[in-house]
Amino acid sequence: MNVTFDSPSHAPADTALPGAAPAAEPSSSSPLRGALQYFATLAIALLALPGLTACADMSGIAPHAQMHDAASLGLAAPAGSAGAAQKAFAEATLPTDWWLGFGDSQLDALIDRALATNPNLKATEARIARAQAFIETARAADGPQLNGSLDVTRQLYSANGPYPPPLAGSVLNSGTGRLTGSWEIDFFGKNRAALESALGSANAAQADAQAARLLLASNVARSYFQLARLKAQLGVAERTLAQRNETLRLVRDRVDAGLDTQLERRQSEGGLPEARQQIEAIQEQIALTRNALGALVGQPNAALAIDFPALNAIHSIAIPAALPADLLGRRPDVAAARWRVEAATQDVAVAKAQFYPNVNLTAFLGLSSIGLDHFAQAGSKEWGIGPAIRLPIFDSGRLRANLRGKAADVDAAVESYNAALIDAVHDAADQLASSRSIERQQAEQRNAQEAAEAAYDIARQRYQAGLGNYLNVLTAETAVLAQRRQAVDLEARRLDTQVALIRALGGGYAAPLPGTGAGTGTGTGGTGTVATAPAGTTAASNTAH
Repeated sequence: MNVTFDSPSHAPADTALPGAAPAAEPSSSSPLRGALQYFATLAIALLALPGLTACADMSGIAPHAQMHDAASLGLAAPAGSAGAAQKAFAEATLPTDWWLGFGDSQLDALIDRALATNPNLKATEARIARAQAFIETARAADGPQLNGSLDVTRQLYSANGPYPPPLAGSVLNSGTGRLTGSWEIDFFGKNRAALESALGSANAAQADAQAARLLLASNVARSYFQLARLKAQLGVAERTLAQRNETLRLVRDRVDAGLDTQLERRQSEGGLPEARQQIEAIQEQIALTRNALGALVGQPNAALAIDFPALNAIHSIAIPAALPADLLGRRPDVAAARWRVEAATQDVAVAKAQFYPNVNLTAFLGLSSIGLDHFAQAGSKEWGIGPAIRLPIFDSGRLRANLRGKAADVDAAVESYNAALIDAVHDAADQLASSRSIERQQAEQRNAQEAAEAAYDIARQRYQAGLGNYLNVLTAETAVLAQRRQAVDLEARRLDTQVALIRALGGGYAAPLPGTGAGTGTGTGGTGTVATAPAGTTAASNTAH
């Protein structure tokens, strides 16, 4: 309903035109009778509103998609486990500055710089500002408006028009001054729903910004750990080159002593170019990783000054034995999808409100005259007030089509949310399985490396003593180098998987979601836990509120 206080300045001239018939003197009862007719009409119009709203035909149009809950994701828990689930949730909550747990000040500085200067984050901040402006626009529609206008016109009046002489055929000035005020009373919730939709969009934009921050921080950390991996791999390659130089000297001594042939010498010499090629390939990867890290930080040359981090100096972040399913709802991308469902739902409410009458109460006060010399005189004053009801009766299906489109938008938003939630469960389960598996792989790899190092030492000693051939040395050396590289890769994977798991669990994001009555703001239907099984599978428990 629009209540418009219109204070225009339309009033007839205060003097009669020459030759015009004198106006009839109204009776003393005319103002009272007119006022009674006005208020009677207004009362009838207001009483007719309930009947007019019943004419809105929205039958058969509604969203059909259903949001996933805990049970549909296989996260339902046995009864009586609420206390354990809540305790697991409290213990597994992540800090927002999770990267501090790695204990590397250089990494902390890089992430802080990236979050402060990255252009992509600046773009997300601009989208937040735009969404907040939409909120102010929607809120302004529910408040009073005041406008002023002043029009001055010099006009030739038609001699053959409706105006009598002496106005007909003359050129005269006319002026209108008007003060217009309006206030729309939101009887059917249209403005309220539009505001809620704008709020949902703004919250989604803020969650998107947090998702971008989390992704940026995790990419910086993963690139940093990749640089540490390459540094360790470079150390392995340099040790390999030094080892092969030492072996070549041994072979040359044996050839000079007549204990080996030129075949063994050429075989040993062939290993040096291969080792140098591996070093050059790693140097290339280091340069590319530095460039990528500089781009993430927003200062391409800043990565050139980075000191190489050591893998064994980076701390690990402890992973709880059980992670609550509610943490998945703390992912900012899941939260953004949930807010988009809320915004789309409110858009449906706006579309429904357009089926109902729009009631306007207009009032105006102003001045109007033909001839500017009379404009400021009392006779040029005019005022008016009157109700108006606008009701769509036949629009060729436009409103139903608009409502059908908004309902489809809700279905699309719900399915996007479901997909984001399923991806979150999948991502978290994968990272948990990988984390546990890498721990077991590292234990087995350490045993394998110890055996390979021992076999290599024995092969070298036997060859030096003339009890074995050089082929045994090469075979043992190949096994040692492979184990050294694998040790570096597994250690780097362990750190990388920890970052990926933190990202999969939301990185400490804790903004509230729309209240759905389906849980603690996660859309999963309650508080649950995802426990890592020994075989790398994911078991889950959930307790509904």
